[in-house]
Amino acid sequence: MATTAAGRVRTVTGAAVLAALILVIAFGNPAYTDWAKNHTSNDAWGFFLKQLAWPTWSFSSDDSVRTILANDIKAILLVVLTGVFVSLMVAAGAPRSARLFFSSWGAYVFAAASAGLLAAFVQVDASLRGSFGWAAGGGIYGLFVGWVLAIVVLASRK
Repeated sequence: MATTAAGRVRTVTGAAVLAALILVIAFGNPAYTDWAKNHTSNDAWGFFLKQLAWPTWSFSSDDSVRTILANDIKAILLVVLTGVFVSLMVAAGAPRSARLFFSSWGAYVFAAASAGLLAAFVQVDASLRGSFGWAAGGGIYGLFVGWVLAIVVLASRK
């Protein structure tokens, strides 16, 4: 999955890691995190802007050392695990079972989030912000339950 362009080698995994790193640096930094917390509304756009700050990181803060360390580790792990999971899904040399497991799990997370997003528009007083909340709930469900589906898919392969 590598292509050469102007003497450089680009891979799908490298692109994913670079994109994850840029997102974490740009939107997880203390300045953006504070801005999103204090200057966004509770509508759909504000919800999205606050979600961008989830992988928050800091070198100094009023928080405890453990909280700062946990947040920094979360941001680092997000970038590293992005590389690991993307490489497992696209690498031809990766075991088929690993690719099948992670792609099935990821598909369930995406399906649950999409189902929440779309179904929210059926309810009374539907709103874009409300649909984001339903999508978030679906994503959380898919994350914590999707491994069950992945095991079933893995067990059912021929």
